[in-house]
Amino acid sequence: MKNLLDNISNPEDLRKLNPEQLPQLAKELREFIIDIIATKEGHLGASLGVVELTIALHYLFDTPNDLLIWDVGHQAYGHKILTGRKNNFYTNRQFGGIAGFPSRSESEFDAFGVGHSSTSISAALGMAIASNLKGETKKQHIAVIGDASIASGMAFEALNHAGVSNANLLIILNDNAIGIDPAVGALKEYLTKVKTDKRLAVQNNIIKALNFDYSGPIDGHDLPKILSELERLKSVKGPKFLHVITTKGKGLQQAEEDQVTYHAPGKFDKISGERIKKEENLYTKYQDVFGETIVELAAKNDKIVGITPAMLTGSSLKFMMEKYPERTFDVGIAEQHAVTLAAGMATQGLVPFCNIYSTFLQRAYDQVIHDVALQNLPVIFCLDRAGLVGEDGATHHGVFDLAYLRCIPNLIIFAPRNEIELRNILYTAQLGLNNPIAIRYPRGIGTIIDWKQPFEKIKIGKGVCLKKGNKIAILSIGTISKNVSEALDLIGNSSNFSHYDIRFVKPLDEKLLHLIFEKYATIFTIEDGTIKGGFGSAILEFASENNYQHKIKTLGIPDNFIEHGSVSRLQMKLGLDAHSLANHFKVLS
Repeated sequence: MKNLLDNISNPEDLRKLNPEQLPQLAKELREFIIDIIATKEGHLGASLGVVELTIALHYLFDTPNDLLIWDVGHQAYGHKILTGRKNNFYTNRQFGGIAGFPSRSESEFDAFGVGHSSTSISAALGMAIASNLKGETKKQHIAVIGDASIASGMAFEALNHAGVSNANLLIILNDNAIGIDPAVGALKEYLTKVKTDKRLAVQNNIIKALNFDYSGPIDGHDLPKILSELERLKSVKGPKFLHVITTKGKGLQQAEEDQVTYHAPGKFDKISGERIKKEENLYTKYQDVFGETIVELAAKNDKIVGITPAMLTGSSLKFMMEKYPERTFDVGIAEQHAVTLAAGMATQGLVPFCNIYSTFLQRAYDQVIHDVALQNLPVIFCLDRAGLVGEDGATHHGVFDLAYLRCIPNLIIFAPRNEIELRNILYTAQLGLNNPIAIRYPRGIGTIIDWKQPFEKIKIGKGVCLKKGNKIAILSIGTISKNVSEALDLIGNSSNFSHYDIRFVKPLDEKLLHLIFEKYATIFTIEDGTIKGGFGSAILEFASENNYQHKIKTLGIPDNFIEHGSVSRLQMKLGLDAHSLANHFKVLS
């Protein structure tokens, strides 16, 4: 007997089923997702939790004519499978395959490209207003947002606007009490009370107070109930809000019991759900180097505090939360607040380590400039996931930080080439700087087994020479230094090449740069950030300001968005792997 899912390639096929068949389809869709993700990896728990909701939305609404927007997109796997991507879903997040998040360029069913959280309500409201202006008053606009994402400032701004509009907008709150880590904050506590005290859904309701037609909370795994309520809401005019209770990881016991790990569990046994152990690695992740080091520093400096916008586990600030919970602050998905909170703490003599993924600090750019740098407050920004991050793709690559931070006055910018350098700059920063500092480091493992060396203070603005040669100078910044060293090893007789780790993009080590420009006629710059405005641009500016007429070749991320794929595969494509660099160097040697 054929599965129902075998005959479904798009929502039109789905709508041919009887409502009584949909629970069976939900079972098959869960099994399909588990089967693929068990071997190909990806985001698991979020998509399992919204299977029934996904089916109901595509069953009742006329997608893609009706516009469906998923917030973040971790939960959109079922959506992708039901909208023409079932047969190539096995390529999800792989180089050349489909993206891990909804993408307008990938499918007409992906009404809005996502990856960062809390954008869905604003986007859906914009679409709804546009439909009104075009006279398309029957078109439906649906935003699905999680309880962690809706606590973000941007979501509140959109709710505030939508509540006084006449937009045909349906917001569905997918409430599972967890983002990647457990949701935090007063709104989360309110939503928890609503689940247990239904009177709050009628009285003192925050959403109703914002002029929404509120309904719920309802069981997000009860298909008949979801179908009935969505059918009713289709005919309700103006802004509507449906509160749905789901279980992240629904249908896989381990994913339900350990929702943090099974957000993206890696490979696992699809029958038992047990994770497949990876071969033990002797090296340490940069995140753990940060996490262990800040705990060590905090033991001796009681002014140190740690701040993260909803990335306790990913940043390894969870180590400090376990040891010093009163000095560790998970502020939820609120990057702007995290930065200005750190600024406020700094004015009162605390030493704030504000740990934000590089790609997410973009969301707090004004606060970095206006609240930190303008006042020259010594906030320590720890930018995790800098450079290429791999399978999450363009929305998550941290390749713009050097460029967007370099133009800000007062800000020190440092990129360690290895774990010891990261450890030492964290130590140096908490000793007391006269400026804010951004420390950017990559996702993944380092290169040194015994990295827990005694602390050494790093001199601000000082680069180092890693290898001396006589003809060509190679200047690198950050962990891409490893690729440069491997490239020089591949060349064999590399006596023509010198290799310098400049370390500080700001302030530049001008004394060292003058020595380099006076000795070498040809200079390479290597970075894992965008070439436009980045480290290479800083070197070109230095050369121009000092009237140096050298041949300077800048290598890094080109001026386009980079797709998803493993870091090693992407580096090969961009010519930043060791073999490609060796070939670049040979041409000019």
